[in-house]
Amino acid sequence: MLKTYFHRKIAAPIRILGWKVNSALCGVQVVVVAVALGVNLPAWLAVGPLIAFIACEYVRLSIGQYFIRLHRDLAQHEEQRAHINETFRIVRSERHDFLKHVSAVHFMLENGKAQEAKLYLDDLVEDYEETNYSIRGERGVVAGVLHQMYRRGKASGVSVVYDLDLPLSTLPIGDQKIVALLGNMLSNSLDACEEWQRERGEQAMLTLQFYKRSGLYMLTCKNNTLPVPVDVLDSLFASYGHTTKGGDHEGLGTKIIKDIVEEHQGFLDFVCKNEEFTVKIKVPAIR
Repeated sequence: MLKTYFHRKIAAPIRILGWKVNSALCGVQVVVVAVALGVNLPAWLAVGPLIAFIACEYVRLSIGQYFIRLHRDLAQHEEQRAHINETFRIVRSERHDFLKHVSAVHFMLENGKAQEAKLYLDDLVEDYEETNYSIRGERGVVAGVLHQMYRRGKASGVSVVYDLDLPLSTLPIGDQKIVALLGNMLSNSLDACEEWQRERGEQAMLTLQFYKRSGLYMLTCKNNTLPVPVDVLDSLFASYGHTTKGGDHEGLGTKIIKDIVEEHQGFLDFVCKNEEFTVKIKVPAIR
């Protein structure tokens, strides 16, 4: 039981604390053990050194957890900044080239090349729609993660559709939480789609829907997936460490999604049927 407890608690390697902190804590523990062995204490006082030893280990774990959270938050902020910068760069590039595209179309029309102008516009509109899907009415960090996931899906051949009646930024959730929610949801969905494509040899599809009904924000994500074992489904959103992916995946994403939804008095439901996984989230429209 204790082995299982500490295995779950030690989420970061000990070296993250640095040699100074580890040395200080180990020194205190060595002194405590030496005192306990060298002094004949009454039975009722013998528990004192044990408590001191455990307290040092608790401090070690607490500091380790704190540092790992800082590292994780920093990594998330860096990733968000990279997404925003990339989206901003693309928007600036499209704006910079817009008049050139207009001039090109105008030249084709003046020279009676209407069909060529139409084909040119079709390609141009397709490229602009890719960006418009992501940034329309969204705050910077949200637009960044949507655009990054859309481009990842396009690069891997997955059909990604954003069916948004209103901006996702209108959710009564802080930017950092929205990014974590959408990032984990879309990343998990794309992972499942890519794996499904490799096994089935067909194009997978991911659909993200968002609308508001009767005082509730409704967020639905659907994607193709290979069959998921029942025992994994039963615990998928209930606890950490459960994942449908192999390798070094930690199984953190689904629990993070559930925690964010519950933190904002929302409801989460999911269905896996006929090789399609659907997550439905309802969040009260209360700020």
